[in-house]
Amino acid sequence: MTYYTEEGLEQIKQELRLLKSEGRIRVANDLSEAREKGDLSENAEYDAARDAQGLLEAKIAALEKLVANARVLQESEIDLSRVSILCKTRVKNKKTGVESIFMLVSQEEADLKQGKISINSPMGKGLLGKKIGAFALVETPSGLVELEILQIGFDL
Repeated sequence: MTYYTEEGLEQIKQELRLLKSEGRIRVANDLSEAREKGDLSENAEYDAARDAQGLLEAKIAALEKLVANARVLQESEIDLSRVSILCKTRVKNKKTGVESIFMLVSQEEADLKQGKISINSPMGKGLLGKKIGAFALVETPSGLVELEILQIGFDL
């Protein structure tokens, strides 16, 4: 089971719908065009189109499995006494004093530009389960960082 925001799950469902409709039509057209170019045993274009079809179907299957195992959490289901998935957390870097806000999300929804970090990332694992006032030691590419949990909520 993987947890998502409503928006995140809807984006995945929209991508799946596009792949099943427009993606399959595009691949079918590519196969048809390649077939018209003659001998299929020596037709590199046809082989490439078949490979593209296989990749498309694999991606569709993976997204269908993801959607089947997805669950949208409602705010009322989230415990704000500790850092958990889908809540926002204001942290302060103990060394630099810089404050940041992060939201822990599934790996598929992660987007650092939006402050959404994967629950499976070193930062996500370090923050998960911490209470306000606690410190999280997080291994980053620039070394070990100590973050203080300042606030946990939905509208930070």
